[in-house]
This record gives sequence, C-alpha cells and structure tokens, in this order.
Amino acid sequence: MAVKYIPFFPEPIEGQAILSNFSRTLRYKGNTDVKGRLLRGMPYYEVELTETVGEQSTENMIIRGECLSACAYLKDKGVKVDLVYIDPPFASGADYAKKVYIRRNPKIAEAIAKAEEELDIDELKAFEEKMYGDVWDKEKYLNWMYENLCAIKSVMSDTASIYVHLDWHIGHYVKILMDEIFGEDNFRNEIVWRYPNKMSGSSSPKNFVRMHDNIYFYTIGEDNCYHEITEERDEPVKQSLRKYVNGKNMRARDEQGNILYEMSYEKKIKDVWDIPFVASTDTQRADYATQKPEALLERIIKASSDEGMVVADFFGGSGVTAKVANDLGRKFIHCDIGINSIQTTRDRLVAAKANFKVMEIKDGVQLYRNPVQTMEKIKSLIPGLKNEDKVNEFWEGYISVSKLGKVPVYVPNLMDSSSKLLDDVMMNRILHEAIPDLPDDIKKVIVYYIDITSKEEIENFIKGDKSTLVEIELRDLKDVLDDVVIEDYAEFECKKATQELMGQVVETDGYVVEISKFMSDRVMQKIADYNKKAFANDKKGTFKPIEISSNGLELIEFLSLDCTSAEGEWHSDSENKIDKNGYVIVNGEKTKKFWDGTIHCEKKPLRLKIRNICGDETVWKIE
Repeated sequence: MAVKYIPFFPEPIEGQAILSNFSRTLRYKGNTDVKGRLLRGMPYYEVELTETVGEQSTENMIIRGECLSACAYLKDKGVKVDLVYIDPPFASGADYAKKVYIRRNPKIAEAIAKAEEELDIDELKAFEEKMYGDVWDKEKYLNWMYENLCAIKSVMSDTASIYVHLDWHIGHYVKILMDEIFGEDNFRNEIVWRYPNKMSGSSSPKNFVRMHDNIYFYTIGEDNCYHEITEERDEPVKQSLRKYVNGKNMRARDEQGNILYEMSYEKKIKDVWDIPFVASTDTQRADYATQKPEALLERIIKASSDEGMVVADFFGGSGVTAKVANDLGRKFIHCDIGINSIQTTRDRLVAAKANFKVMEIKDGVQLYRNPVQTMEKIKSLIPGLKNEDKVNEFWEGYISVSKLGKVPVYVPNLMDSSSKLLDDVMMNRILHEAIPDLPDDIKKVIVYYIDITSKEEIENFIKGDKSTLVEIELRDLKDVLDDVVIEDYAEFECKKATQELMGQVVETDGYVVEISKFMSDRVMQKIADYNKKAFANDKKGTFKPIEISSNGLELIEFLSLDCTSAEGEWHSDSENKIDKNGYVIVNGEKTKKFWDGTIHCEKKPLRLKIRNICGDETVWKIE
C-alpha cells in the first residue's frame, strides 16, 4: 500500500475549468475517475537508495518507478525542478524491443583469437526482447497523461519550463491537455524536430513521407528562464545594426543618418530544427529503441536552464537528458519504470564521470525487466487463466470452474498507473460498467489488485451496493508474484592478485575474482523461445539456433564488486561491462581488451554483482 498521498496542488481542482471543459471538448471516458484521483493525491511509496556513484552529497537522481510516484517523492522532499523534458509513449500502437547480444566467451580459444577482429554487428548472435508496447486506448492514454502532467507541474519551480515530445499520433490531443493544465497563455512554441536521415514509419503512395516529431514548449508563468540560442550560418550575410530607441528596435545610423551594417556569422534558432537521428554507427548510440540525439537535448537545456538548475526527465529512456544535463553543469533527475532504462542510464553516467544516486520506488510489485514482461509473466502465473478468448476488453480472461462455469478475471494493467489502486472509484466502475456487460450466466468474478485502500473497506462497499448478484472475490496480485523469480547461478573464486617476476608467480596488491560458471534460467528460456519461433519461421532450413556453452559466461554483460559494505546500499568499487563486441569497459573507460573472465579490485571484495545480457542482476556475498 502507499504510505500516504501527496496533494498535486494545495487546491487541485477548485477554480479550474480543466475537467468539465475537457470533457465537453473531447468527451473522453473516465474524467470523473481522474478528478477523484487528483483530489486524493499522488501515491507516496517507500523509496530505497540502492547505490551512490561518486560524491555522497550529490543531488542527482536516477529513480526507478512511475512518474506519479516519483513526483510524490520529490514533492514530499521539497525538490523543485527547473526544466522538464519528457518523451512519453506516443500511443502509436508500436512494440519496442531491445536487441540482446550474446557476449563472446573468454573460456573458448576461438573467441579469444577473434578478439582483435572487427566483426560486423550482424555476425554476432542476438535476439530481441520486448521492452514495452506503446498500445493505448485513446481515452485511457489521455487520462493517464493528464495525471502525469498534473504531477509534474506540482514539482516545477515558478520559473520552470516543460517540453513534451510527441508525434502525429496523439500530440494534438495532448496539446489541449497542456492548454488546460499549464494555461493557453503559457504556451511558447510548437517545435518541429525534423530528422533528415530517418523516415517516421513506412512510406506510402497515398500520403507524404513523415520525417518529423513535435515538441510542445510551455512555461509555468511569464518569468521563465530562457536564453536565445544561435547557430552558425552556412554563409555570412551583411545586415544592418540594430539598437533600441525609446523601447523600439531600430536600425542604427551614423551622424550623417546613414544605416550602419555588419557581417553576421550567426542566426537565431527558429522553431523548426534539423537534427539528425542517432544513427546505428554513432558513438553516442546506446542501443535503446527510443534514444534521442544529444544535440536535441543540448539545445533545449541551453535555452531553458542555467548552470546548477535541476533538469528532469520522467520518461527517461536511454538517459540522454541526464547525460547532457550533466555535461552542461546542470543537476539531473532521471525517472523510468523499466530496469533496462535504469541500467543503460546508470552505465552511461558512470562513463561520463557523473555523481548520482540510484533509487527504487517500492510500490509492492516485483517488476521483472519492464512492465510488458511482468504482465506476460503474471498472466502465465494465474492458475487456470484462459486469455485466448477474452470475455470483453475489461476482463483479462476467465477461469473455468466446474460448478460455476466461466469466471471472468480482472488484472490491473501495470502500464496504466490509474488501475493499480483498487479503491471505491475503481470498484464502482467494476460494479456498474464491467459486470453489467458480462453474459447473464456469469455467477462470479475474480478481481486482482496490486494496491488497495483497505480490503475491509472495499468488501463493505461491495456489500452495500445492491446492483448485482454476481459474487466478487478479491485477490492480492503480489501473492502470485512471491518467490517467482529464480536467481541466476554463478561459480567464482576470489584470490589475491598475482604477477610473474623473474620466472616466479608472486602476490601483489589487490584482489581478483574469476568467474568459472554462470547460468540464468530466465535468459535460457528467452533463448529457447527465440530458437523455437525462428525455427518455425525458417522456410529455407538455414536457421542455426543460438547455443550456450556449459560455463555460460557469454550470458554476462556486467560485473561489479563492492569492497565497502556487505549489505544494504551498493558501492561499485570496481566494475566491468562487456560490450557487444566482447571488449571490456573498466570503470566506465573503454578498452580494446577482450574480457578474460575476471574482475580486479584494490581492496578485499565483500559482494559480487552480475548482470546478465537481458538486464537481471544478482548479488552474491564473497566469504
């Protein structure tokens, strides 16, 4: 359960025309539910500090959790944000996947021999893993986005700005939301980001080729931080000098009245930006599906913040906002629900020598790597659930019970924060919208919940409602997830570092941990699923399945040693990351050395952390 609820505003609804006006304009469903949730406030959960990188006093944060809960935490701690850039889901209907590369195995001689070779990426064994599905019902998306924008506004400073990055799918609807939340008078620009090196979707003979996104720029008020941005001209031009006379911008003249001219080498940035998309060969590429170019964020951050200000991204993705903010001397807050985003950003910032804290919102649900995978896992864990023949869109599926027949099952959607709490509002929807749409022969339904205001309160609410004779059973979804995750397995040895001197091997300062075996049931299942699907689709009979060696070291992406503490917050005193070409990145520094199966540190290590190629992390104590 949430520890408490943090108000969005001192008076979240009063005096604003937002909900009633918006309802008439778009007629979207659920606006009464949104009003109830706004009045209740943002859910505040316990937040665990999992790691500090660099200075202990740093104010920079990486937060794993939803935007709503992250804003509740920030507001409770009195943190104010000076600039927000968000690149939320576009409601595009697309699935986004991460390409997972099998690393080279240091125990295999052939792999070592190839360490110095530059192989094409296509030659590396890889498979894809879905990160999230950008599939939304329009009304649900707008409800969800409305709450998020209200939450973000509640932590913005009086001089703050917000840039919301979308495209043609839903941007025009969100523009109306932003007019309501931030005020039409506080709209500054619709920025068109044109990416000349990439088409948006497939071309069609029936429409023009799409090659741009839209970024909506709003401020909290008139007194926002803003700096005019210029860029170099292709060719210098001669133009008249300007000066202000009695508040008017006039041409400058000499004593004889002649207009004064100068050569201009720069021009003001307008609201159409030609910035190339991040190419696959670009050095800043982080292999993240929705990654945006650093040049795009550099322009936004320079325009709307000063050094030392706080820049936040609540749908942080690949971490480009945090990285560029750090490069430009700003403080940063990166928030995302997916563990792949947190890890990508963390590693990116380590390489950038940034100081930051990594924090996790303990919302009571064990998310695997991302919400999509968790939802898929949940569906597979509910005993008897048959979702191949849904009752209707509200119910996930049904369970067959001999005496009752079909029992519809409701499962909250982890990608929609508004459905995670079972309260009077949600229960009322189930009683008066979902159950009446069921066939007449339904005698019972099962309602799973992640969070609940009070089970006794909801049960009394059900008893007091006489609208249905259908039995309603409440079940805690966390019970389904308990003890499900099987930890990865590793065999390793920790010993004093040695070197050869005058033909003898002698101990030196420092320690070395050598990994001899690593296995991950979760990754092996992913590989098995990939092989099965690829084999079924192999019409030419040329598919070669991905095979993993007996020691499994090719499943390791990252290792870290904690020499400071044997429990609690993680301290990465030494770390190795193996890139997709097999080269090792030591403490953020790229090398051309092939990983040899070991990790070194100066002090005696107390714990070892290993991250597999899909992003799962497991910690072992070193005796």
